[in-house]
Formats: sequence, structure tokens, C-alpha cells
Amino acid sequence: MAPLLEVEHLSKNFGELMAVDDVSFQIQQGDIVGLVGPNGAGKTTASRLIMGILKPSSGKVKFKGEDITGKDTASIVNKGLVMTSQVVKPFRHLPTYANAMVSVLCPRAKRQGEWVKEAESRAMEALEFCGIRDLALEPASVLSHGDLKRLELARAIGTEPELLILDEPFGGLNPAETALILKSLKRLHKGGRFGRLHREGPTMVIVEHKLIDLLQITNRVIVFNLGQVIADGTPEEITRNKEVVRIYIGKEAEKLVS
Repeated sequence: MAPLLEVEHLSKNFGELMAVDDVSFQIQQGDIVGLVGPNGAGKTTASRLIMGILKPSSGKVKFKGEDITGKDTASIVNKGLVMTSQVVKPFRHLPTYANAMVSVLCPRAKRQGEWVKEAESRAMEALEFCGIRDLALEPASVLSHGDLKRLELARAIGTEPELLILDEPFGGLNPAETALILKSLKRLHKGGRFGRLHREGPTMVIVEHKLIDLLQITNRVIVFNLGQVIADGTPEEITRNKEVVRIYIGKEAEKLVS
């Protein structure tokens, strides 16, 4: 089976700083892949290059066999490749359900079926899936950090993505909030379905530096450091990789090898 996503020799420099340095990897349909590394390792920059938010200095990105290198983000989203933001920026004075409606009304979602004519109902369904339907009428400005993270997920799945990239979905969350996000992602991937038209949930790439949370859901982990991929394997292989453990000096590494 051809890869869903192909990243080929991708590089990005900002002046003399090489943020992403000749990175190549593939994502297969149905996978849940973690992109991990210390802060500044290049994982988020790589994701932004894939999404067209940044333009690469060199290299190529293919989605479903199509070269999408440097295409604008909106067109990439409408092909089925969607990314959540680490820093959630809702329309703060609009009700929560109205924030979710924005994604439901995107051109890709409109192509999926007649049900999108009921945009408000669809948005409410996304909120319910993520566990915040009870906040639908509240302005986004009053939502907690954890609820904003779940709103960001609701907005993303409203586009009916085939590949969903999540940028630090557990960032700033307490253990209970993290558990709620993990539960929603597992349900989504297994087809405890938000979308009605696909039997399987989206393929996922989760960008994180918190390995402990990430390893609860991924079947493969790609490790970045200093802009390069230094390891790629199963969670078991990654936790036994001496180079990975060396990079995660401190409490995170101690937990991994304990």
C-alpha cells in the first residue's frame, strides 16, 4: 500500500539556523505516529512545512501521492490533511458551537454529504464527541485551557480529515484533562465515530515532547533532535534506544527506563 504521507529530504533554514535538516519519513494509513523531541528539536517546524504554513528551503511533501509542497494551507486542508494548533486561538466572543461551525462549513466538509446543511447540528455533534457540548452556548473566552484544547480537536474533526496532525495536544493539561483528550483520540481513531461517512477514523500524527502520555496511544514514534530524525520505531524500541534516553535527560528519561 502506498504511504498516505511522504516527507522527502525536507529542510528549512532561518538564516544560519537549520531548523529542519534533510528529514525523510512516511506515514501509513491507519497509523498513530508520534513525533517527539526536546523543545526546539524541529518537530513543530516540520509539521508546519507539511501544512504549508511555512515554505521549505528544500525537499518535498506528498499526500496521497500528490505533491503538495508549498501549497497554501487552505487547499491542503480541503484535501483531507488537517493540523491542530499548540496555541488555541478561538473566536473568543463567539459561542463555542459557533467556533465549531467554522470547520463544518469548510469546502471539504460540504463535499462529504447532505447532512452538512445542518451545520449547527453537526457542530454540536463535534462538541459532544469531545465532551464539551454542555459549553456550547458559552463564549469561547470563558473556556478553561483543557476545554479549549477539546474545542480545537472538535474544530479539526469537523473538516472530516483523513490525516490529523495534533501539535502538543497534551500541553498544559493536568492528568485528568490529558486522559479526556486521549479517550477522544482513541475513540476517533477506532471509528467511535464522529464522521458518518467513513468506517475508519483518521490517521494521526501527534507532535509532543511528553513521551509518557504519547506512548499510551501511538504504534510508532519518530524522534527529532537538532532538526534531524535520530530514531524511528515502535514505542518499545524507542524506550530502549540509548540515544533517545540520553536526549531526555531528567525525569522523563528516568520514567522511560524505570
